[in-house]
Amino acid sequence: MSREEIFDIVDENGRPTGATATRTEAHASGLRHRTAHIWVVRMQEGRRQVLLQKRSACKDSNPGRWDTSSAGHIDAGEEPLPSALRELAEELGIHVEETQLAFMGTFSHRDEDVFYGKPFLDDEVSFVYVYDAPVDIATLALQKDEVERVAWFDAEQMLAAVRAGDPAYCLRPEGLEMVLGC
Repeated sequence: MSREEIFDIVDENGRPTGATATRTEAHASGLRHRTAHIWVVRMQEGRRQVLLQKRSACKDSNPGRWDTSSAGHIDAGEEPLPSALRELAEELGIHVEETQLAFMGTFSHRDEDVFYGKPFLDDEVSFVYVYDAPVDIATLALQKDEVERVAWFDAEQMLAAVRAGDPAYCLRPEGLEMVLGC
């Protein structure tokens, strides 16, 4: 049996308050916590593309939907950049140095939904990073319990779809807007 994740509860700027909560508690009560979002990007035929992951069908939230290249919760006591490196390695098998990720900024969001009959209250401060070194998706080692598959998407077209509320995506536009400079 795996141990449940424990998060720092944070203020509106993403600074830990000194309190912690389990993943279950945070999402049941809407307690603000931190995440790291890593966007893998490339230029292809003059167009910017982003790598998206299709979330596993067994995820506790947004199963089977397209999401940020790699993202995850920041554990209690962990800093955002090491968390971003860990998530990129765990989910996609991409091992990089700190200097290879560019920090783009933070954004906050609160979402309310129901998954598997239970309320899911997500209040996050997300730390956004970009990785732009070449990536061959055929060589990635996907974390099967998290990621069903990955694919390249035209960044502008995907952002328009997300802004229009396309249910195929569960990502927030704010992170991609930072990446694209919108």
